[in-house]
Amino acid sequence: MMPARSRAHPSPRLSHGLKAEDGSALLLTIFYGFLSLVLIFLVVAATSLYLERKRLFTLADGAALVGAESYALDDVVLTARGFRPTLTPQKVASAVQDYLAAAPVSDFEGLRIEEATTVDSSSASVSLSAQWRPPLVSLLVPEGVRIEVSASARSVFS
Repeated sequence: MMPARSRAHPSPRLSHGLKAEDGSALLLTIFYGFLSLVLIFLVVAATSLYLERKRLFTLADGAALVGAESYALDDVVLTARGFRPTLTPQKVASAVQDYLAAAPVSDFEGLRIEEATTVDSSSASVSLSAQWRPPLVSLLVPEGVRIEVSASARSVFS
């Protein structure tokens, strides 16, 4: 009869194989934990950038609407298509500056009016830019990036 082996101790060949694998699960756990943290930081930064761009676009959209309505009744002329207001670049720029002075813009860092004008005398185009910084310290984008948005609005007189 063959001597019975104790179940508490694996065979010598198995024991040697297990010792070679000691610690590999710990290294994988550390690696995947680090990878998970990097992915979380990237998702948080991308979401923050998206939301900041949407907020800046909302502000530019409101500024374009104010610029498109910056005409006086004396600026309305009769055309073949009916009454049309005539916008001037100076009035559009002035209306946009007044709007931004009254709007809550303290949350935007380095807010600048890149352009506030009219090209065709019936619509206003506004471009705004601001500096975005990531909410968490990031090695990928430590200084942040400058984001720029553009919006336009058309004047209609009825």
